[in-house]
Amino acid sequence: MNLPNKLTILRILIVPFMIAALLIDFPHHFLVSGLLFGAASLTDFFDGKIARERNLITDFGKFADPLADKILVISCLVCFVAMKLCDPVLLIIVLFREFAVTSIRLVAASTGKVIAANMWGKVKTVTQIIAIVAVFTFQYFLELCKYLLPIPQEITDIIAGWLNVGGMVLLWLSTIMAIISGIIYIKDNKNCIKDR
Repeated sequence: MNLPNKLTILRILIVPFMIAALLIDFPHHFLVSGLLFGAASLTDFFDGKIARERNLITDFGKFADPLADKILVISCLVCFVAMKLCDPVLLIIVLFREFAVTSIRLVAASTGKVIAANMWGKVKTVTQIIAIVAVFTFQYFLELCKYLLPIPQEITDIIAGWLNVGGMVLLWLSTIMAIISGIIYIKDNKNCIKDR
């Protein structure tokens, strides 16, 4: 297994630790889970960069890399829904998009064709990563306000309201990008599902 594929596998292996850090309430848990998410996101950048520069692109990488992205992002969104930081409708839309795209990939694979992620899919992933990092950052700031900064509770509640709205707006913008990229993906690969 080459280095880019090892980085992809590492991204998947980080996910359970990130989930545990996110859901278990301990001091600085948003920081720890956010750093784990950031580390996993960096593997996404480096696996593709190394694969292209060293000509190490493989069929496994074409399939596993976007799958690892989905596992990472959807795991965060599920946790955010459980913590009431994300609208469940948003998660349903993202899941629908990912199932649709993965279904096309599987149909194509059954004919021996491996479809790599396109530019729109990469933009979608980047917008999702930015939105999720923002939510981690906002929540960690609120955690600091609660435990370390002498801010009155009324002001903390106002700040929390605005930060939660900001996080939700960014998550919805990334979801709109997911919808757009999904439509483009289906349109570009509709020949894979014709006559099947």
